[in-house]
Amino acid sequence: MKNLKVIFMGTPFFSVPILEKLIEQTNVVLVVSMPDAVVGRKKILTASPVKKLAIENDIPVFSPKKIRDDYKIIEGLKPDIIITCAYGQILPKVLLDFPRLGCINIHASLLPKYRGGAPIHHAIMNGDAETGITIMDMDEKMDAGDIIKQKSLKINIGDNLETLSNKLSLLGRDIIIEVLPSIINGTNKRVKQKLAKVTYAPIIKRENELLDFHKSADEVYNLVRALSPSPYAYFNLFNSQYKIVSCEVTLGKGLPGVIISVAKDSFTIMCKDKGIKITKIKPTGKNEMTVKDFFNGFDKEKLLGKEVNNEE
Repeated sequence: MKNLKVIFMGTPFFSVPILEKLIEQTNVVLVVSMPDAVVGRKKILTASPVKKLAIENDIPVFSPKKIRDDYKIIEGLKPDIIITCAYGQILPKVLLDFPRLGCINIHASLLPKYRGGAPIHHAIMNGDAETGITIMDMDEKMDAGDIIKQKSLKINIGDNLETLSNKLSLLGRDIIIEVLPSIINGTNKRVKQKLAKVTYAPIIKRENELLDFHKSADEVYNLVRALSPSPYAYFNLFNSQYKIVSCEVTLGKGLPGVIISVAKDSFTIMCKDKGIKITKIKPTGKNEMTVKDFFNGFDKEKLLGKEVNNEE
């Protein structure tokens, strides 16, 4: 497949192992990634992980603000195929129709479940037992093309956004290399998605990060996992925000949202049915720390009986 002219479109770290394998197995002539973004408190303009990898391998990088208006460089390269993975923009129809082998997307869910930009988050949030990777044809609608190949992956109770993303990234890397020969030869079978089973996974917004302790402990725990290690789920207490870095479900009795127990290295907030025992947090403006360290110089006893997310 070294003669296969590939244009790869991707942006986050999730796409990096896939691009690495495509560079090894095919002829990647161009990488398209989102424009450099401001990152961190110091607001440093930073290239995407995919762009950095392309530069390391002396592959040209193209970062249009709006690819629907700026794509002529792609047509000029006459690629055999365009492969996308978590790129961040919808391709115009003229690009979808241009490569002789079409445009192929690597999506981190078992389509038609979880179309959209945050399928991994939603799989964890909803407590799903499994997820997977779908290799699909691209069309003008978001994640709506015919399915070429799917493989499932078990979601472990200890998985969070980072660990599950890493597993799915490697699975996507392996599957695309597996199916490319059949795409080239035109021997693969493609299956239309069942519209009755379509669900969506919209991008997580700031308001989705606030924990609701009136829900079950499992729901709260799943949201913490789905947003770890970034941006983290949080609660409000003493007019400050506290992000939960590490917690577990535990038995407990009391009113939802109330801190029902305090220990030397943890405290427990009651949910609808059980408690959430918190062992590591990130206070606003500070680094992550254990609750034991947080309690140094802090009167932990004043936490007991306090209701979170209910500042007067």
